[in-house]
Amino acid sequence: MATLRVNVIHKILRERIEQCNRKVGIENISRVVQVGDGIARIIGLGEIMSGELVEFAEGTRGIALNLESKNVGIVLMGDGLMIQEGSFVKATGRIAQIPVSEAYLGRVINALAKPIDGRGEIVASESRLIESPAPAIGQRESSVTQVITTFHEEGTMEYTIIVAEMADSPATLQYLAPYTGTALAEYSMYREWHTLIYDDLSPNRHKFITKCPFY
Repeated sequence: MATLRVNVIHKILRERIEQCNRKVGIENISRVVQVGDGIARIIGLGEIMSGELVEFAEGTRGIALNLESKNVGIVLMGDGLMIQEGSFVKATGRIAQIPVSEAYLGRVINALAKPIDGRGEIVASESRLIESPAPAIGQRESSVTQVITTFHEEGTMEYTIIVAEMADSPATLQYLAPYTGTALAEYSMYREWHTLIYDDLSPNRHKFITKCPFY
């Protein structure tokens, strides 16, 4: 039977050790105690910040908006159908923000700054915190499509960014859309570009009323 020499075993062990990725870190993890109507309540995240992003075990993200002494209220950025009582949730340490870039000009995106116009991903190397209100929220998809078509016909789409969440989108994403629009506008403003924000405010009132029981 063939035997391995000591120097060969030593070499193999050294290579395995060098391939090990020994990263040590601390994660702020807790569990869901209640979930429903686009809101999850969790306990155990004592150091979480208002507006901080959290990640649930099944991939859904949320924003911490209601910090109470015994629990934290999280608005879900998705349907969260797989989130259940007892599900794990992790604080990210990052305040809600979106990627920003000149590459967004001429594109149609959702409230998470993800492209929804079928023209591929948008590459961005910077990000901005979401802060103040603006864009197409709670509109019928046909209405938004008509606006986009008009902009293309008039040649204005190349310097326009449309942030759209349709009427059937989760209330949380419709609530988030104006903040995403404003963050992108501020990115342009601080580069001294001419910036104009146009928003149909009528659906906003309903979205804030929807979230009122949360506060």
